Amino acid sequence: MYAQIDLDGPAGTLRVSGYGMPTVELVRAPGATVNRLVPIGTRRPAQLTLTVDGAPAPIRPARGRLLRRSYRVDARIQGTRYRLMPYAYDRSRLTRDGRRIGALSSTGNGRVDADWTAGASPRDIAVGTALAAAFGTGAAPWFETVGDIVSELIP
Repeated sequence: MYAQIDLDGPAGTLRVSGYGMPTVELVRAPGATVNRLVPIGTRRPAQLTLTVDGAPAPIRPARGRLLRRSYRVDARIQGTRYRLMPYAYDRSRLTRDGRRIGALSSTGNGRVDADWTAGASPRDIAVGTALAAAFGTGAAPWFETVGDIVSELIP
């Protein structure tokens, strides 16, 4: 199944659509402080609006700090819990109600590569693609991040 991704990071808009799948839109609030490291421009839930086929859905991206887990993104769509969480430098895993349904990769350039399980639905694909495109995928392990911080402090 092919998903069309329309990401405009500077404007803070993302739209994922495709034949047979729901349209997923993520919009950054006007006037929000922009974080250039995040493709959609922010990880602050209050500054983001997620809709799936026009119906609003809560989204909660974590702050993105030291641990890979801190880069997770949670969304609840019609009673279904989705979570995108890094597990490697460049890959993240998408779960639906705690069950793995895909592995995704995106560098924040509006492209997403994915390996889906046989049980992935069109909605799963649309939502996972949107989350990966909006927030990117992957993260360094905590010990490497700490090492980078320490090396910056040593003259």
